[in-house]
Amino acid sequence: MQVKAIDHINIITADLDVSARFYAALLQLERRNAPPPLTPENAQWMCDTAGNPLIHLNTPAAPKAIERDTSPGPRTGALHHVALRCTGHADAIAGIGALGLQHHLNEIPFIGLRQIFVSDPNGVLLELNFFGE
Repeated sequence: MQVKAIDHINIITADLDVSARFYAALLQLERRNAPPPLTPENAQWMCDTAGNPLIHLNTPAAPKAIERDTSPGPRTGALHHVALRCTGHADAIAGIGALGLQHHLNEIPFIGLRQIFVSDPNGVLLELNFFGE
């Protein structure tokens, strides 16, 4: 087996609309309805320009293939952050400024990496990685 990329992340949210608007505004992802048995009221998929669902947003009431204790909010268990490979560093900084979000910048010059750390409305820490920008 070989891992090639992250397929998607799943975030449990108490406010589906606020979370979907956040990811649409910050990452320019398109909001789409998830397939049945999920409904537009309990799940939204945030897709890239090719239609790939990168972020699955679910309410606590959404049906799950595996039940486990999850709660929206600042506690993400063992998950420290989600790292996304991105392009458009300047646009990301402008978008974060327009949204009034607190963020942290980091650079690792040795590998040509610029990073932006920002939290979503559910307390999930996002690491936005920009190589060569």
